[in-house]
Amino acid sequence: MQVETKADAKSEEEIAREIEDFASVDPLRDSYREAITESPAVQRSLQRSNTALLCIDLQYLDASPHVGVFADAETSGVPIEAQRYYFDRLDQVVLPNVRRLQDSFRRHGLEVIHTRIQSLTMDGRDRGPQHKRLGLHAAPGSREAEFLEQVAPLGDEIVINKTASGVFNATNLEYVLRNMGITGLFVVGVYSNECVSTAIRDACDLGFLVTLISDGCATVTPDLQAATITTMKDRYARVLTAEEAVTEISELVEVAVG
Repeated sequence: MQVETKADAKSEEEIAREIEDFASVDPLRDSYREAITESPAVQRSLQRSNTALLCIDLQYLDASPHVGVFADAETSGVPIEAQRYYFDRLDQVVLPNVRRLQDSFRRHGLEVIHTRIQSLTMDGRDRGPQHKRLGLHAAPGSREAEFLEQVAPLGDEIVINKTASGVFNATNLEYVLRNMGITGLFVVGVYSNECVSTAIRDACDLGFLVTLISDGCATVTPDLQAATITTMKDRYARVLTAEEAVTEISELVEVAVG
């Protein structure tokens, strides 16, 4: 597997240009935009405070070096250069942007919801088949199950534990969202091409209005990152940067009082 070094890695601007170049030849782009990703209902949901921020798997198991998946860098299955790219992107781009979005949602009285990989049992016998095959396990109370401090839950924010890639398939998240009147989701987290994109596809199929934050998610190569954004954009989700999202929230939602 050939992976770009840090010096060769594509910039956010280059990735964005590739996405736009692909979108320009997509014959279904306009119909999807009108029906799903640019529907006025997307902004109405936010304006009515019916949109939540969904933060996916920002935990020590899969988003920190020397722990969990990356406890042994040499045997993790992820090439060293890919690990460097991934953790550089997390530290320099994704985590600061996620925290900025969390602060904005909290300031405006909007829900911030966190998912993580964590089993019900200490030996993980309740895990999904895929996680068992992959050896993914975060036991209750383990370091692997802890959220990264920079983007950890505050107060009584909802935490959804899962033992499979798709949070909607493996948990009662849909039930919880319906109970709270949530109709829209802004999505951030890891990995872009796995748990994040699975959540977005499922949420769209279930009728939620989804916005993917392009610089609020990460995976292990810039090509996989670009491919994920391209696949999600104008099909399953609107795509915004963190800056665009924060600006939209400020324009559409009143700051919460008390």
